[in-house]
Amino acid sequence: MDVQELLEIEAIKQLKYRYWRHLDLKQWGDLAELFIPEATVCYSSGKYEFNGVEEIMRFLRESLGEARGSVTIHHGHHPEIAITGRTTATGTWALYNYMFNVRENRGIRIGAYYEDRYVKVGGAWRFEHIGYRSLFHEEWKRDEIPSLILR
Repeated sequence: MDVQELLEIEAIKQLKYRYWRHLDLKQWGDLAELFIPEATVCYSSGKYEFNGVEEIMRFLRESLGEARGSVTIHHGHHPEIAITGRTTATGTWALYNYMFNVRENRGIRIGAYYEDRYVKVGGAWRFEHIGYRSLFHEEWKRDEIPSLILR
């Protein structure tokens, strides 16, 4: 592995970190810019599949947006990134996600592995495909936890 390949891998890591930050902070315009127009996603082991950045963003805004009441924090770990060509790469990431929604009285924890594909367009890496396979998905009613203080 040479220095240029290490620089490309670091740029892809930064792309994924921005994805999670924009998602958690609900910065939809910034998030959309991280995808190529014809990107695809496959979340929750295929439960949610979407084609094209407009469809992807509509799903994310509707399911995780402020109007819905969802608060999330995504933690990504253990990146395994392979540069597969001058402008292509793949990546595998471990995910731990915690979400709560006070209005819906829901708590959710997810453990999963992402399988991503990236393309370099105009000198910048973008998502071509994002998908994850769940290891576990826990949900509970928040008010059923006796010691929980709901705010």
